[in-house]
Amino acid sequence: MTDQNEQPGKSAPAGRAVDGPFDESEVNPVRPYIDLGGIKILPRDGLNLRLEVEEQTKRIVAVGLDYADSSLQVQPFAAPRSGGLWDETRVQLKDQVRSQGGRVEERDGPLGKELLAEVPATAAEGSGLRLARFVGVDGPRWFLRGVIGGAAASDLDAAAKVEDLFRSLVVVRGGAPMPPRDLIPLKMPSTPGAA
Repeated sequence: MTDQNEQPGKSAPAGRAVDGPFDESEVNPVRPYIDLGGIKILPRDGLNLRLEVEEQTKRIVAVGLDYADSSLQVQPFAAPRSGGLWDETRVQLKDQVRSQGGRVEERDGPLGKELLAEVPATAAEGSGLRLARFVGVDGPRWFLRGVIGGAAASDLDAAAKVEDLFRSLVVVRGGAPMPPRDLIPLKMPSTPGAA
């Protein structure tokens, strides 16, 4: 079976520049975003934020958002100007899920192509498989990957809320040269000053 996308194109929902996720150049800079370096998040009621840190390097490698009885883990990556990373990343994720004993199917979702996967649960979650949705959007010189778990993996109302949260994210690519697939640096949020 040959892949129709020999030339990696960009994979993003129609109207991404208007509906999100956004590039830093596409949003109003005076809105009260939580600044995490490579990602900015618009605060909302019921949203809990976790930073996931790599043990050895102490580097922040992902942002975890708990919202609407669901979890959304996001990571921003540098991407080439000419093409996107989501088509290739989906293939890698499918192989990874299957090699871990999970099941995965590709489908069209509200954010474009996505993967619905049953992945082995962690020890803390008990045995069996848990449902996860892998979403990705190619932006200008960046790629934003998300993993949706909890209620939003199967419940339409929770899914709509988490998809809206994902769309509200702002990616700050920065002007420094970065190899494609490198994680755009994330940082601890600064304490908000008096507004």
